[in-house]
Amino acid sequence: MTKIVLITGASSGIGEATARRLAADGHTVVLGARRESRLTELAADITADGGAAEVRRLDVTDRQDVIAFADETVERHGRIDVIVNNAGVMPLSRLEALKIDEWDRMIDVNVRGLLHGIAAALPHFRRQGSGHFVTVASTGAHEVVPTGAVYCATKFAARAITEGLRLELDPAIRVTTVSPGVVESELADSITDPGAREMMVTYRAHPLSADTIAGAIAYAVDQPAGVDVNEMIIRPTRSRG
Repeated sequence: MTKIVLITGASSGIGEATARRLAADGHTVVLGARRESRLTELAADITADGGAAEVRRLDVTDRQDVIAFADETVERHGRIDVIVNNAGVMPLSRLEALKIDEWDRMIDVNVRGLLHGIAAALPHFRRQGSGHFVTVASTGAHEVVPTGAVYCATKFAARAITEGLRLELDPAIRVTTVSPGVVESELADSITDPGAREMMVTYRAHPLSADTIAGAIAYAVDQPAGVDVNEMIIRPTRSRG
């Protein structure tokens, strides 16, 4: 069955890879991110390969914008089958650096952005009697590392919110949390703290490809309706932390 899939943070990294994979699997992907030009290029690539992709500039920190992202998709297609809440930022730093604006940005994107995605899709899923929430969390949802206190806090929150959602919803609505370890992405590019940037060089020496995480998401999405893949932790084999 072809599914209508919303993907936030689709302009790069895991979001981009997931869009390519799900489109290749025959699903229609609706791409949301702030960098519309990147989305347009991605959609053109997907279309050239025979897939179906639509583009919308999206700011996940704007609740009404995310609601419109979902509502407009339902107006065009009559339904939404999956939302992949992937948008995230990771400007790591030690707490003593007091990078409060960066803390706020992580809370706004990683937590409020997730909640906005849930609030946008849930009314449609309940009306349909089906749907699938996929949250891209992190191994930071399971551990805390130096420079990562606030980032990990947002990912602990993302995991808790998603698990709470699973427990509260009708079983016909599926819920999946995917927690990647180190992945090739632009996340580390947002780190402004020199010490944290230096630590990342070693920490990210052996990353997974974004395609690996996209494959995990595709696996969860393509399970039969009676199967709910609730949680996956995916690390490079060299990582034992």
